Amino acid sequence: MINNRKKVIACGILVFIFLIISCNWDIGSDDYKTFTYELRGIWISNDPSIYSGELEIRTDQITISGFNENQTPPGEDSSNRPFKGFTKEVALKGYSEEGKIFIEDGGLLQDGIPYAYYTTGNLSEEKFLRFTFGGRLEIMKKQNTY
Repeated sequence: MINNRKKVIACGILVFIFLIISCNWDIGSDDYKTFTYELRGIWISNDPSIYSGELEIRTDQITISGFNENQTPPGEDSSNRPFKGFTKEVALKGYSEEGKIFIEDGGLLQDGIPYAYYTTGNLSEEKFLRFTFGGRLEIMKKQNTY
């Protein structure tokens, strides 16, 4: 009877360890931060006539695509370009907190980028993110959720 109990306990411990490893749980770390669930997914520029780009936001990573320098309209200031200066096409560590997105790029945590999340509130509810870059409003529309 005692031998069976030890086997059950050992089996339970092995299952628990397997879950920690396979689910990538971060046990004991209070500083593990993620993007809120509402932000996770693929977001595209709502008005790509000026700047076009995409954000892919996962649990603790963000990939920025587009928003390239060659999209800056003639006579416009490049400081208005969304996500200027961030590495593109590479998953970067990040998280959201108190209405800001924080992105780690090149090993440095960048200043938080303020955002507003909102929905249309109708049956075919659409979801949007609103940012301001260099005084220019950038609205992104959600395509998929993870």
